[in-house]
Amino acid sequence: MVQEFIQLTINGLLQGGIYSLISIGLTLIFGVTRIVNFAHGEFLMLAMYATYFLFHLIGIDPYLSLLIVTPLLFVLGLISERLVIHPILNAPSFMQIFSTVGLSVALQNAALFLFTADYRSIRTAYSTKTLLASGLLISLPRLIAFIASTLISFSVFLFLKKTYIGKAIRAVAQNRTASTLMGIDIRRIYLFTFGLGTALVGMAGALLMPVYYVFPTVGSLFVLTAFVVVVLGGMGNLTGAFIGGLIIGLVESYSGFYLATQLKEAVYFIIFILVLLLKPSGLFGIVGSEEMGEK
Repeated sequence: MVQEFIQLTINGLLQGGIYSLISIGLTLIFGVTRIVNFAHGEFLMLAMYATYFLFHLIGIDPYLSLLIVTPLLFVLGLISERLVIHPILNAPSFMQIFSTVGLSVALQNAALFLFTADYRSIRTAYSTKTLLASGLLISLPRLIAFIASTLISFSVFLFLKKTYIGKAIRAVAQNRTASTLMGIDIRRIYLFTFGLGTALVGMAGALLMPVYYVFPTVGSLFVLTAFVVVVLGGMGNLTGAFIGGLIIGLVESYSGFYLATQLKEAVYFIIFILVLLLKPSGLFGIVGSEEMGEK
């Protein structure tokens, strides 16, 4: 029983690392622009397709494709911000929601038209490789994804804490008006932040491809979990998003085994509802405000 529980914990943490990386990009964008990006999952889907075609057409390993997919998604994020997000920054919230939902539907249907609804996957020499340690089985690609996600997340924290642009992002997230008075160009910060958040989900897409299928609506599956993670950790809180991703990964692993595989999504959505009812600011959020990992 103990070994079984440890195995489930390992599986949950490995999965949670990916959820954390997806969610950090989502909460970063919200923390600065105050816009919930409902197209976040579609950017993940595009990153997965890019990784797939780089592997099958050029032969680039999925992990090496990070060097191409990341800047590609960053540029795509910049373009999306200018065309879709920038015009609605000061619009009513319902217009912001409709705009990002519209972008999501457009990207889904474009992918369906270009790539068809077929499920596509990448199979490498390490796709099914597992490590055996003290009787515990550890999936190698999931372990690599977890380590990479943790390092990337930590690098984002350091970037926000130590660099001038990172400090400017945190300042804008805390107070737009004061940031403007201090000479910060908040429009450029919005642009860069959206690109950075999209690049992060692009990294997650490349890390996912060795173990997941890609199809036009795959982003919807992950973005729903990402919203649960973001709300659980506190909207706009990067540390909360990282820890929340690990928590949801564990909840999914335990509930899928001890209850039923079909109920694992239901369990964390029940948690989602309870958090909204009992602590709307999230486990690590501050009531009435959003923050960028300050607490």
